[in-house]
Amino acid sequence: MTEKIISINNLKKKYGQQVVLNDVSFEVDYGQIVGLIGPSGAGKSTIIKLTLGMEKADSGNSEVFGIHMPNRKILNKMGYMAQSDSLYSSLSARENLIFFAKMREVKKEDLASEIDRVSQVVDLKDQLDKKVDNFSGGMKRRLSLAIALLGNPQLLILDEPTVGIDPALRKNIWAELGKLRDKGCSILVTTHVMDEAELTDRVALLIDGNIIADDTPSNLKQQYDVDSIENVFMKAEGDM
Repeated sequence: MTEKIISINNLKKKYGQQVVLNDVSFEVDYGQIVGLIGPSGAGKSTIIKLTLGMEKADSGNSEVFGIHMPNRKILNKMGYMAQSDSLYSSLSARENLIFFAKMREVKKEDLASEIDRVSQVVDLKDQLDKKVDNFSGGMKRRLSLAIALLGNPQLLILDEPTVGIDPALRKNIWAELGKLRDKGCSILVTTHVMDEAELTDRVALLIDGNIIADDTPSNLKQQYDVDSIENVFMKAEGDM
């Protein structure tokens, strides 16, 4: 197995005259949580879409599992959670999970235990038979995360997964991400919540389409002589 689960090389993307990504390169290693942080509009979601081949870069390329993207053959190895929830509102949470589990080729005999596992992680076990149309925004985010976790994917790509989720549950979710990482899962997560960046193995700071720093949280704090990733971000932004 390649150690570079994601390899992004010299990605450039413009929308009209606006430069969204300016020659961005970085990697996600096997069994590593990488946080991509930055303010809204910095280009975090664009990186994910280009990485997965959902949009076309103006130049540069991305590889996942050593395969040039896009490539449908490796989608079953990945769990993806977008910023906007793609759920079937007329179905219950359980029915959504069953549908996506079948798409992920979860074995029939494992279906019930797998739904129980992921719904427990996001604290939705008591809500599984409610229609998604009646869910709050935060509950929909939790269901989207549960869907991404189905089947123990080798790679998780999570775009702002904890938006609208209360602090106690957010802590539980990050604990689960840590357990998945320890089992060898690779995780790319975008966030603008700076204290979440402290929980990653490596963090890349993205501002105005440029990665301005990329290292472990402890190394970045030492490099910038500050005590938090939030202060790293503020100091790095001020140095631009």
